Parts: sequence; C-alpha cells; structure tokens
Amino acid sequence: MSELFSPIALRGLTLRNRVAVSPMCEYSSDDGFANDWHVVHLGSRAVGGAGLVLTEAIAVTAEGRISPHDLGIWKDAHIEQLARIARFCGERGAAFGTQLAHAGRKASTKRPWEGSGAVETGGWTPVSSTTEPFDPSYPIPTALDEAGIAAIVRAFADAARRTRDAGGSVIEIHSAHGYLLHQFLSPLVNRRSDRWGGSFENRTRLVREVVRAVRSVWPEQLPLFVRISATDYVAGGWDLDSSVALAGALLDDGADLIDVSSGGAVPVPAGTIPIGPLYQTAFAERIRREAGIATGAVGMIVEPVDAEAIVAGGRADLVFLARELLRDPYWPLFAARTLGAEAPWPPQYQRAVGPRATMHEPAHV
Repeated sequence: MSELFSPIALRGLTLRNRVAVSPMCEYSSDDGFANDWHVVHLGSRAVGGAGLVLTEAIAVTAEGRISPHDLGIWKDAHIEQLARIARFCGERGAAFGTQLAHAGRKASTKRPWEGSGAVETGGWTPVSSTTEPFDPSYPIPTALDEAGIAAIVRAFADAARRTRDAGGSVIEIHSAHGYLLHQFLSPLVNRRSDRWGGSFENRTRLVREVVRAVRSVWPEQLPLFVRISATDYVAGGWDLDSSVALAGALLDDGADLIDVSSGGAVPVPAGTIPIGPLYQTAFAERIRREAGIATGAVGMIVEPVDAEAIVAGGRADLVFLARELLRDPYWPLFAARTLGAEAPWPPQYQRAVGPRATMHEPAHV
C-alpha cells in the first residue's frame, strides 16, 4: 500500500491522496478575475490526479496583489469564475481551495517575465509593517496603522466567506515568502514599537488574528491551512524555533495544517539558501513532531519515491508540488504507477492506461 496515495481526513474533508497542487502565481488575471487560463491550469491538475488543488496567492484586497495581473477575491463579483473552477475540480475528484494572500511591501511589482521591481504604469502605494522597501527597485510602502490593520483582518475574513460561497473546501492563509503577514513576523522587517512589533507575541499577533477571523466564518467541518517560511536564513531573523512556537499557537487558534516553506523576507546573497531536493522537508518534519500539528512539505520534490518516503516516514502529511506539476500535470497518475498504487484515470483517458504509447500505435485506438 502506498501512503502517498492513501486518503487523509482533515476535519470533515477527506482528500483522495496526499498530493497537493502548491499555489503558483500565473500573473494572467484582469482586475482579479479568473479566466479560461485559470480554468485550464487548475482543472488539468485535478484531471491529473492531485488530491487538492489550490489557487495561486489570491489577493484579499486590490492593493494586496503582487502585480496588477494577480487573481483577486476582494469583491463578490470574483466568486462566479472561482466557483466554475471549484465545480470542475470537484467533478474530477479533487478538493479545491484558495490561498488567501496580501503582498504587503512586495505589491505593485512587475510580472517575472517583464523584469523586477515596481511597475512603471498602473501601480499603487503598498502597505506594510514598515516604510522600508524590499529593495531599492521596489515601491516605498506606507506603514499600516491600527485602522489599516483591522481592515486587513476583515478583508481576510471576507475572502474566506467568498471562498465558501464559491464552493471551496480548503483555505490556506499565506504567511510566508516575505508577504504581508511574514513582514509582521520577521524581526528583520518588523521594527515597530507598538503592540504589533517587538516581542514574539506582538509580531505574531496579526497572523493569529487573521487565522481566528477566518476560522470564525469558515465552516467548522472544513480545514484551514497556514503557509509559513520556517526561516529567513539570516541571523537575527525569523527562525525554525519561532516557527515551531507559532505552529503550536496556530493550532490553538483553529489551524489544521502548516504548509512549510522558507525564505523571502529580505534579499539574501546567492548561495545562502541550500537549495536541493527536499531541502525544506526537515522543517516540516520538526514542526509536525514538536508542535503536534499536521504539516505539508514543499520544495524540489520530484521523484515519486521521495514523495512516498516523506509521507510514509511521518515527515509530513501532505506533499505540495509546484514546478513538477507545471512540467507534468499528470504526475500523480504516473507516480501511482511507479509506486504500485491505485489512482483512477478519467474515463476519457482510459485508452492511455498501461505502458507508455509508442510512435507506432494506431491513431484510432
């Protein structure tokens, strides 16, 4: 029996397997609306056998977008197209969810294929824990005051309600990669002297308030995830000990799984992050063991045997795939074959079940 392809129950939701589509920004939206690109991009991963399909980081406010082309969930008009994707994924046996996000000082920037730094037209002034930009090419943010912070918390709760109305069954709160909630967590970015900065309790206050606000409107039977960066990779920054402590607190607040990534709070020199296969899995393993909460592992997980070993070894409960699912949307179907597991192929694709086709197979078969 494959552990990777065994079901998992999270509250009242059962995923058909432990393979999750990690949020991947597509930078292909207009005014936050999902379109045919998102239907095909996300829907094809459901057809490909993933147990959970998450949207890219979906902005809870217009100013919270990374770029002007990000998905949004800041108004009710966004619900209809998201519901279309949720229905399609559900019909293919995959759970659908949103990654609720606010970019903070990393907002109003270019799409990756257009360069880096602030957009040249159509931009806006970002908000953050600080007035310091991420780097000199990024916009200078405004520091949030009490009213602004309260509005952010409400925006996350409103986005959770819209996810519910769209038919989503999972929410992930994005508190990693140097975006707004991580900007409050990291002492490298958050140098505030009010109740939102300084101590661990104060720096974690915003993400905890967001989690509690989302949990208050999110159905009790549905799970809530939080993505964190386990470490900033810089001395004096957010670290793994802090992540373990935060994960335990978030469990008390109603979170069900911590999706464990790393980095992004501040620029670091090339080579600082030891990137390689499974390079973040040890973070997920320690948080799972010491905080007593389910975790997801992400980061250069490519081989089916490695994904299987992560789950079978109790290192994490879910395996999140990103680039590998861009290369092959049907990775779960072929991974199941490699592991000797059962993964149902769509009936429309049954003719492809079995050994890889050869160039000489009759086209009409």
